[in-house]
Amino acid sequence: MKMPNTDEIPDDIRFLTLLHNIGAISPERSLSIEEISRWAAIEPHEVREKLLKLSSKRYVNFCISGNVRRYYVTVEGMRKVLSTYS
Repeated sequence: MKMPNTDEIPDDIRFLTLLHNIGAISPERSLSIEEISRWAAIEPHEVREKLLKLSSKRYVNFCISGNVRRYYVTVEGMRKVLSTYS
């Protein structure tokens, strides 16, 4: 399987791949904006913007746990991540 050149991958898809790779792939394994911010080493407001964009494409969804939005990669998002490897 050919590994993609990261320069060819749009920033939002790289971010989606990060979410996938850290395991945020179901409501049970979802992460808060603050947790994602720490993993991605970017500011929470940037995480929020990226999640909004990915959400509009149905690549991520969220659930509410303890009054906190927690985000995870959807099946469509997983397909998009995997398509970068083919």
